[in-house]
Amino acid sequence: MTGNTEILCIGSVLWDVIGRSASVMRQGSDVPGRITRLPGGVAMNIAMATSRFGLRPALLTAIGRDAEGDELIRACADLGMDVSHVYRSEDLPTDRYMAVEGANGLIAAIADAHSLEAAGDKILRPLVNGTLGTDVSPYQGLIALDGNLTRQLLEKISVSPEFGMADLRVAPASPGKAERLMPFLNHHRAMLYVNLEEAGLLCQNTFSDAAIAAETLIKRGARRVVVTDGGRSAAEADETGVITGTPPEVLVTRVTGAGDTFMAAHIAAETRGADRQEALSQALTAAARYVSGDNAL
Repeated sequence: MTGNTEILCIGSVLWDVIGRSASVMRQGSDVPGRITRLPGGVAMNIAMATSRFGLRPALLTAIGRDAEGDELIRACADLGMDVSHVYRSEDLPTDRYMAVEGANGLIAAIADAHSLEAAGDKILRPLVNGTLGTDVSPYQGLIALDGNLTRQLLEKISVSPEFGMADLRVAPASPGKAERLMPFLNHHRAMLYVNLEEAGLLCQNTFSDAAIAAETLIKRGARRVVVTDGGRSAAEADETGVITGTPPEVLVTRVTGAGDTFMAAHIAAETRGADRQEALSQALTAAARYVSGDNAL
């Protein structure tokens, strides 16, 4: 393990292309707004947020050796990420994510993480070859893992000795990939961060309440979970019970990356010694500030 790494962020690191408009949008809408391109992806968003909260993140991901990849590597390094362990592919292009957001929330999004999926377990080599750990001397720190990896690789990670001693925090990349996290429902060291819809997909059920969803996930074998529900009550649960919290009311100006900010804030709060209730409260406040456009974390 490198001496200055406090959290490994494993998963998608790509270019986010986000179009935002202050107008209410529907299918076929053509409205004025702003289009931005920023470093993004679930793993990157978590890394950026944990860095703002005072942790030192390192990235395990795949980035192409194309011009966009070179630019992305520089941008990640400038933002304080440790990029020394990133797998750079000669023949795979750098991944991208595109989303459109209106005043009524996320309208549509497409995640092109095909290069990350194609790279497979090559991104995990530092955890095997002794750079960060081995199967007999595994990495023992914090790991944030996102569901953009393939189902097969996530299944492999769930039983891999290289992850057997880590404080493993796992989040789906989207509801469409939530079921990829099924192997972590019974993992002895994993904590799941999901929204209400994702919890329903994992439990093959429909929930109207985050607390009920969290309790059900624990009953299905999860060690520890957090279930969020937008601006409504969120819940955190383990074998000792369920706690809940409600985010402050804010004017929502953006949504992409809100869940990643919540997860990063919750992890950071716990590293500072916050108890369960305080960590949940701090994470909800940070996510609310983020969606309101306030970056003062």
